[in-house]
Amino acid sequence: MADFRVIPIAEDLALKVRESRRSPQYGHPAHTEMATGYGPCRQCLRTFRTGQEGRILFTYNPFDGLDPYPSPGPVFIHEESCGSYASAGFPEELRTIPMVLEGYGEKRWLVAQERIRDGAVEPAIETLLARPEVKYLHVRNLEAGCFIATVERVSPRG
Repeated sequence: MADFRVIPIAEDLALKVRESRRSPQYGHPAHTEMATGYGPCRQCLRTFRTGQEGRILFTYNPFDGLDPYPSPGPVFIHEESCGSYASAGFPEELRTIPMVLEGYGEKRWLVAQERIRDGAVEPAIETLLARPEVKYLHVRNLEAGCFIATVERVSPRG
């Protein structure tokens, strides 16, 4: 069993976006289109089927509630309800995406990064979470820089 869990954006936030077609955090209009790229969806953490699935682009701040300094960026979710990622381990469909893991410490200070290009995510997660100053990780797209998901420890360190 993995010593970490991958956390997508909140289901209630995604529902608000689908219902209002606006960013719940900022009120900015959301943009709906047929998927022209792989995404991924920040709720179910699956990649989009290009030309087959509708997606909604909106402004999201993954640090909301953690720090008063905002860091908004663009994210996508499926236009249709898709359910939240809730499996153990790292999402298989994300392994093909070039990504960077960012390790954050107190006051959301960035203390470490690991670039992933070969799908070998678990060793990088374990290395980052083994550092005592790292409180949580963000998974970000290495090409676009946008937020994908959060990674947290499952059990406290002994």
